[in-house]
Amino acid sequence: MRPDDWHLTQDLDAFLRRAGDFLASRPAPHTVPLTVLDNLRRRGVNVYGEEAPVFGVLERGGAVEAVSLRTPPYWINPTSLTEEQADALAARLASAGHRLPGVFADRATADAFADAWKRHTGAGADLWREQRLYRLGELTVPEPVPEGAPRIATATDRARLASWYEEFGESIGERNLQDPGALADARIAHGGALFWETPDGTPVSLAVVTPQVAGQVRVTTVYTPADLRGRGYAGAAAAEVSRAARAAGAREVLLFTDLANPTSNGLYQRIGYRPVADFAVYRFGDRPQGPGSRAFSSAVSGTDGGPGSVSLA
Repeated sequence: MRPDDWHLTQDLDAFLRRAGDFLASRPAPHTVPLTVLDNLRRRGVNVYGEEAPVFGVLERGGAVEAVSLRTPPYWINPTSLTEEQADALAARLASAGHRLPGVFADRATADAFADAWKRHTGAGADLWREQRLYRLGELTVPEPVPEGAPRIATATDRARLASWYEEFGESIGERNLQDPGALADARIAHGGALFWETPDGTPVSLAVVTPQVAGQVRVTTVYTPADLRGRGYAGAAAAEVSRAARAAGAREVLLFTDLANPTSNGLYQRIGYRPVADFAVYRFGDRPQGPGSRAFSSAVSGTDGGPGSVSLA
């Protein structure tokens, strides 16, 4: 396989025409690229940053074998790759002078690409986060259900939603470069943000899902302010947003968790989520990365820009 077997483009429409069916054929493992591409289509190609996204397609014999995408300044996200495919992609990007902050992919692909990137650029590659993708099976509402009820966020909730987005990112150690107000607006627009409220109408927990694409949605944020934790609010909100997504017709209701957090992994399994695959994030940096490039060592993520980590804080 040659590096030139990977076709790189910055044309979103051309990429979707070429790779859209391939991505939709496996909506669960492809949940992140499906969601990110839908966000680019809905909100514009610069929604994640000023630098243009870069898309890659590996197509041989008229069939798409794999794809990759990157929305700078976020990491690259390839679909499942063999070691040979990963090496060819790393060589193609390095020779073109691309700088990457890291990679997020299923564990085998992330390992293979990180090793290939080190070989072709001399950059460091550190395993930063291990995550698990879950799929909702039979939904079980956690008992006891706290007092109160769910409510979909509206425009009047914009300030609170934006503030909680920021707090959520801080709580899981991820820096989101998108404007929190814009994130709030996007979720309110499609009815994807749900509050659990106490009987007096006070929001005490938040659960957020992406728009439905290719029959799948993903829970991206579950957050309860620190002084309200331990009362079952997050579990109730997560169960309700999952139920609502399925009732709206989603065939796959998905989420990622941080494997370092046994509490959230255990609770999601009690709700009815079952493991699909393990994923990993590698950070690249601190040594030169290809001809004429600077080291770029920061790894950034986001509740909507990448997988994020669902937290039941």
